[in-house]
Amino acid sequence: MGDKAHTHTGAAGRATAADHPTSVRNVVLVGHSGSGKTTLVEALALTAGAVNRAGRVEDGGCVSDYDDMEHRQRRSVQLSLVPVEWDGIKINLLDTPGYADFVGELRAGLRAADAALFVVSASDGVDGATRMVWEECAAVGMPRAIVITHLEAARADFEEMTRICAEAFGGDDPDAVLPLYLPLHGPPAPDGHAPVTGLVGLLSRKLFDYASGERVASEPGEAELPQLDEARSLLIEGIISESEDETLMERYLGGEQVDVKTLVEDLERAVARGVFFPVLAAAPAADGARQGLGTVELLELITRGFPTPLERAAPRVTTPEGAGRELRMCDPEESLVAEVVKTSSDPYVGRISMVRVFSGTLRADQAVHVSGHGMTDRGHEDHDVDERIGALSTPFGKQQRPVSHVIAGDLACVAKLTRAETGDTLSAKDDPLLMAPWEMPDPLLPLAIEAHSKPDEDKLSQGLARLVAEDPTMRLEHNQDTHQVVLWCLGEAHADVALERLRSRYGVQVDVVPHRVALRETFGGRAAGRGRHVKQSGGHGQYAICEIEVEPLPGGSGIEFVDKVVGGAVPRQFIPSVEKGVRAQAAKGVAAGHPLIDVRITLLDGKAHSVDSSDAAFQTAGALALREAAAEARIHLLEPVAEVGVLVGDDYVGAVMSDLSGRRGKVLGTEQTSGGRTLIRAEVPEIEIGRYAVDLRSLSHGTARFDRRYARHEPMPAQVADRLREEVRVAS
Repeated sequence: MGDKAHTHTGAAGRATAADHPTSVRNVVLVGHSGSGKTTLVEALALTAGAVNRAGRVEDGGCVSDYDDMEHRQRRSVQLSLVPVEWDGIKINLLDTPGYADFVGELRAGLRAADAALFVVSASDGVDGATRMVWEECAAVGMPRAIVITHLEAARADFEEMTRICAEAFGGDDPDAVLPLYLPLHGPPAPDGHAPVTGLVGLLSRKLFDYASGERVASEPGEAELPQLDEARSLLIEGIISESEDETLMERYLGGEQVDVKTLVEDLERAVARGVFFPVLAAAPAADGARQGLGTVELLELITRGFPTPLERAAPRVTTPEGAGRELRMCDPEESLVAEVVKTSSDPYVGRISMVRVFSGTLRADQAVHVSGHGMTDRGHEDHDVDERIGALSTPFGKQQRPVSHVIAGDLACVAKLTRAETGDTLSAKDDPLLMAPWEMPDPLLPLAIEAHSKPDEDKLSQGLARLVAEDPTMRLEHNQDTHQVVLWCLGEAHADVALERLRSRYGVQVDVVPHRVALRETFGGRAAGRGRHVKQSGGHGQYAICEIEVEPLPGGSGIEFVDKVVGGAVPRQFIPSVEKGVRAQAAKGVAAGHPLIDVRITLLDGKAHSVDSSDAAFQTAGALALREAAAEARIHLLEPVAEVGVLVGDDYVGAVMSDLSGRRGKVLGTEQTSGGRTLIRAEVPEIEIGRYAVDLRSLSHGTARFDRRYARHEPMPAQVADRLREEVRVAS
C-alpha cells in the first residue's frame, strides 16, 4: 500500500509450507462468470514468480483451470487452490467458479478463506448474484476488497465503475468503498481509447508505470496532481472515519497533517476488520512481461491488509455426540481440527481431499478420525471412522507437490482418504471432534437417468456414490414410487458437469429420461366390487369370492380396511388374506399404475370352500374385487403439491407472481425482507416446477432463490389428467 521495495520467493518447482499462522493469508476470489478471476490468479502467480510465463507452470499446464473439463467448457467449474509466496507470506489463492450452478464450490471457498477479493469487470459491472455474495460476506464480517478488471475494454471507465461499486457494496456507507490507486492512461489508440499503462498511489503520491512489463516507480507529473489530490482527500477522510482513534478526524478537520504511516496502519486495520473496502485495478501481463498491471499492489494489500488466520472466528466445534468443546483455534500445538472443503478424484492418485486446518498440525502418514456430516438426505452416509492419511501436498495446476506437515491456518491436499467426503472433519484419533457444517444450497433441478447398457448399469451405483461424495450440492434419490434414479442438481450446467464426470472420470454412460413425479389415485365416489377366483385343475383347486365396498376418505387418511363380514361367510383366517390382496393391488394402482390412497375398503361378504380355499386364493380375490370396483367408479389422479418460498428482488415480484399463477400456483402471501427483497409464499403442483430452478434464474437474472417442501396430494384438474394419460398412452 506504500512504496516499499518487494522481495519474493518464487514457488515454481517446489512446495512451500508455512511455519506459523501469521505467515499465511487465505483469499477467495469472487465474481460473476467472465469477470477475470482465473486470469487474475494466473497474473498474481506470474508476478510472485510461481510460474514461468502467464498462467503456466513448468510442465506447461495452467495453474487454475487445469481440468480437461474446464478447457472443454471454457469456464471454471470447480474450486482451485493456487499457493504463491510474497514477502515471506504464503498466500493461498482460492479461485471459484462464477456461474450460479457451481455456488457450492463458491461456498466451500468462502469457508476455507479469511478474506475475499471481489472481481468486477469494467465492461460488465456488478450483477445481482455478486451483490448477494457480498451480503453473505458482510453477515459474517469477512474482510473484502474490490478488483476492477477488463480496463482494456473500449468503454471501460475506472472512475464510473468505482462509483457503481460504492453504490452496490457500500450500503449505508458508500465512503467505505474507495480506490487506493488511480489508473494512468497512455497515448490514445486509433479508436480513441487510451490504454491503462500504470497506477498512481493516492497515499504514497507515487506513480507506478507498468508499460515496460516491470513496475517502475516515479514522481507524478503536474498533470496528474489535481486529480490525485482530490481523490487523495476523499480516501484520507474515508480511512479516518473508520479509524479506531476517535480523535483523528477532529484533528484532521482542525488542519493537522496526518502522516502516511499512520494512514496506512489505520487502512490496514480497517480492511482487516471488514469495515473499509479498497478498490484496485488489475490487468494480466502482456506477452513477455513479468508483472501485470496492479498485481504488485494487490499482493501488497493481501499480505499487509488482509487478516491472518489467527484473526478469524472459527466455526463451532463439538464432540461427535454434540457436546461443546473449547479450543485455542489456529494454534499449531492444539488438538487437530481440519475440514474437508473439497473432494476430487484423480485417475492416477485416487481420491484427493483439499483440507483447511483450523487447529493443530496435520502430518503425513498420520492416523486421524473422520467424522461424517450427517447429510443423509443428500445421499451422504453418516460415518465416524479412523483412517491413515496418505501423502500431504500443495496443488499447483495438475501437479501435487509434497509437504511434510500443514499447520493451523493453512490449506493442503490429502491423498487416499477413502471415507472422507466434502464437509467432513478430520481430528486426532484419540480426540474425535466435529465442526459445524457450512450452509449449502438445496439442489432443486431433477435429472432422471438410466444406465445406457448392462456394463454401465454395473458401474452406475459406484459412480453416483463418488459424485455425491465429492459434491454436497448434489443429492441422489432412488424414488420408490417412480422407480427412477434421480440426481438432483443446482442447474443445467451443474447437471452437464455431473454427466461428463460420470462418463470421463468413472466410465459410466447414462441416458437422461423424463423425470416423473409421484402421482397417486383415489376414488371419486362410492363403488362396489366382487372378486371371484375359482379354478379347478385337478387335486386341490382355488376358491375364493369376496365382495367389497370402496369409499373416498379425506386427504392424508391412507388405506383403511374394515371387516363387516357376518355369519362366517369368509372364514376368519382368510380375512387378513383379503386385506393383503387389496393393499397389494392398491400399491400397484387401479387405473394408471399409481398407488391408490385415501380410501376405506370394507369387506362385506364372500364365499369359501372347505378344501379349495387358501390364503393365496383370497389374496387374488381381494385384488380382483378392488379392480372391479375401480372399473365402475370415477378415479381421480392426485398430484403432489409443494409449498414454495421465493426470495426475489422487489423489481421482479410482479413477474414471479404472474409466472407462479401460470403454473397453476396459489400465492398465499408476501413478506417484505431486508435488502429490497420480498418473500413470496405459494403452493404449486410439483409437476409444474420440475425446471423452476432454471426458469426462475432466467426470470430474475440470477437474483432470486427458492425452497420447496412437499405439502400434500390433491386432485389434478381433469384436462391435465387427460393430457397426462394421453402422453402415457402415446409413449407406450
